[in-house]
Amino acid sequence: MITQLTQAVKPVAFCLSLLTLCFAQTALGCDPPSTIKEAAPAEIRAFFKGKSLKVLTFLGYSGAEYENMRLMIKQVTRILDQFDPNKTIVNIGATPEGIGAIYEVAKRKGFTTSGIVSTQAREGNVVLSPCVDIVFYVNDATWGGFLPGTETLSPTSTAMVENSNVMIAIGGGEVARDELMAAKRAGKQIRFIPADMNHRIAREKASKKGQPVPTDFRGAAAAVF
Repeated sequence: MITQLTQAVKPVAFCLSLLTLCFAQTALGCDPPSTIKEAAPAEIRAFFKGKSLKVLTFLGYSGAEYENMRLMIKQVTRILDQFDPNKTIVNIGATPEGIGAIYEVAKRKGFTTSGIVSTQAREGNVVLSPCVDIVFYVNDATWGGFLPGTETLSPTSTAMVENSNVMIAIGGGEVARDELMAAKRAGKQIRFIPADMNHRIAREKASKKGQPVPTDFRGAAAAVF
């Protein structure tokens, strides 16, 4: 009897996450990405066009994280409830930190997920979210945003903006700011939701760089939007 019970009850893995409920990949329905490839913006454009799905892109803090992650997740949940998982693909920057936590929420709701990220991430061995289905690395000497001294988007940000129907930024730094600005100029549907970056992480980064202790945690995007 005990043996039968033991066999019937399979262990469920849990992982430590900034979310209060972080299920294992199998519990979330998260499988390894079906596609991980380096692609030019034109190739990525052709891929999304062939899917005939609305591309909902989220921008925000990544390594800087969020001061109130729970609030961010609640806001995202309400937003996702406004979209049909059968007609929408949720797109972010492929990594799990900060805004990347949305991947887990999206997968629980039945969305297909994609990520567009600079090859800088691959070269730096940056971990991909376990809940992203399709990942495109864009050959880029930067992490994104406008090229230095210009208002021309980097290849990564070009691919991000071009392929998005709706772009929603929840806080965000320079890259999120630049992409949202470019999306607005292109007539895309955009939305900005204010949010603080993680205060502790911001202070630690400033200390390591020998910079003054920060007092404003709203991020670069908030200065524009």
